[in-house]
This record gives sequence, structure tokens and C-alpha cells, in this order.
Amino acid sequence: MSPAQTHTAMEDAQGIGLGVFLCAFSLQFLTHAGLITGQTAGIAVITSYLTGWSFGAVFFVINIPFYALAWFRLGPQFTLKSLLSVTALSALTEVFPQFFQIGHVATPLAAVLVGCLTGVGLLVMFRHNGSLGGLGVVALIVQDRLGFRAGYVQLAADVVIFAVAVTLFPLAQVFWSLVGAVILNLIIAINHRRDRYIAT
Repeated sequence: MSPAQTHTAMEDAQGIGLGVFLCAFSLQFLTHAGLITGQTAGIAVITSYLTGWSFGAVFFVINIPFYALAWFRLGPQFTLKSLLSVTALSALTEVFPQFFQIGHVATPLAAVLVGCLTGVGLLVMFRHNGSLGGLGVVALIVQDRLGFRAGYVQLAADVVIFAVAVTLFPLAQVFWSLVGAVILNLIIAINHRRDRYIAT
């Protein structure tokens, strides 16, 4: 096996920037279709729907407690990258609607788009030692410590979030949201493997 390679600062900036952009873009389809998602973003989306508060602001605040955990378990570099990523995503979700408007998108297609775009976005970020914080931090710690894949850890957390969502939103809305979340987490589970991808 070839020795591990380290990404350059420029490669990290490109990778994390791309990941944040794809995730922010996917959120436009998600909220346009009235769907929800899992993880910390899902908690922020549900809170935003129920209160009318800005998703970006809620998402940023919810992530704050997870930075301490990330700092001690995953290191300062990962934590700083995650902080920058969360801040950028929060800002982009506020800016994007000023530059484009989504027309009609069938709910099933919106769910697939959200799952694919977010899954690839997070995968790129993970491979550059970054994340969108929150429960993703916990998933990465579990994978590194116990060997249980991060995608499956996230999927388990999503089950709890969606179980709560069933009591708050129409069943069809929750079902298609769950389809998107399953696609997202399968992308992470299948493609984010330390034994295959060794660059950090």
C-alpha cells in the first residue's frame, strides 16, 4: 500500500468549499419542497419550519456545543474547518434565494437531489478533514474509535429525528424526506472508508 498523502491547504480549501456549496444548494431544494432532513441540519430545519426563524441562524447556534467535543476528540484543525464550514453554510443559505428561484420540482425528485447533493458534499468535506459539525462529529468519532461506519451512525440518529417528525408533519412529507436521508447516508457509508481512502 502506498504511503498516506496529505492534502495541501489549497486542496482543502477547494474540497471544503465545494462540499459547503453542494450542501447549501441542496438545502434550497429541501426547503422549497417542504422536506426535512436528518442530523443537526434536520433539527435546524424543523425548528425553522415551526418557528419561522432563519435556518442559517438556528443551524449556527445549534452547532456551538459540538465544537468543544470536536476540539478534544478530532483536533483543532478539524474543529476550525468545521466552524468555517458551518459559518459559510449558514451564510450561503441566506444568500442563495437572492440569486435564483426554484420553479416546480416534484417531491420525489427533490428528495433524491437533496440526498445526492448533500451526500457528495459531506463526503468531500470528510475527506478533507472537515464537517458541518453537530451529530456528524459524533458519527466520525464513533467510526474512528469503534469502526462502526459514520453513515450508519448518522442513519441511526436520523431514525430518532424522523420518529419525532412523524408527529409534527404530514406522513408523505416525512416519507420522502426519509428517502433523501437514506440516500445521503448510504453515500457516506459506502464511500467514506479509511481503509480505502488514505489521504488526509
